[in-house]
Amino acid sequence: MTDDKKTIAFVVYPGMTPLDMVGPLTVLEGMASTAQEYRTVVVGETKDPVITDNPLKLVATHTYDEVPSPYALLVPGGAAPTLKALADEKLVGYLRGAAANAELVTSVCTGSLLLGQAGLLKGRKAATHWMFRELLGAFGAEPVAERWVEDGNVITAAGVSAGIDLALHLVERLVGAEIARTIQFVIEYDPEPPQGPLDWSKRPYGDLKPLLEHTLNEALADEPALRDRLLAHTGK
Repeated sequence: MTDDKKTIAFVVYPGMTPLDMVGPLTVLEGMASTAQEYRTVVVGETKDPVITDNPLKLVATHTYDEVPSPYALLVPGGAAPTLKALADEKLVGYLRGAAANAELVTSVCTGSLLLGQAGLLKGRKAATHWMFRELLGAFGAEPVAERWVEDGNVITAAGVSAGIDLALHLVERLVGAEIARTIQFVIEYDPEPPQGPLDWSKRPYGDLKPLLEHTLNEALADEPALRDRLLAHTGK
């Protein structure tokens, strides 16, 4: 980047969940169209199409090398492919380097695990998808059951749709509540799910430990040390 705009970088990698990124990107691109000192970019190892965990493919606008020091960073999550990405040294190295001078480091869903692998969550409160929450302890983080949590310049959100909440919070923090509220109206973010609010006492899967163990064993079969470190945090 050669001008003085504040760049918000959204990171893509194989197997991620598109909504983790597309929801927040829609919100923050809306901010950038109003507050033109900001810009949004999508960053990947290459500009080749990236598969996701559904039929949609994504294409980065910039490579890691082209955006080494963004103003803000957002890392989406996913399921087994995100766990596998914990061993992606190029991705984790980019997150570590980009975060070094970033004003804000953020994540959605299991993207926080990637921040943890980059050494960015030690001693911090952090959120992620409820199924993977306890794994945050493997990275020295304090897991919290919140929609999003802010600890210093690191803000982590819970699963998938929580990324929109995170993004609206970022807009309010960066340019004020009025613009954030306007964007909320523009995207008609006023959830009324057909099944009503979630009753967390009735969450599915019961004992998560077997499911988590299976997912970790499958995703990290070639990374036994990392697999075993995470397996130690698969339930109490």
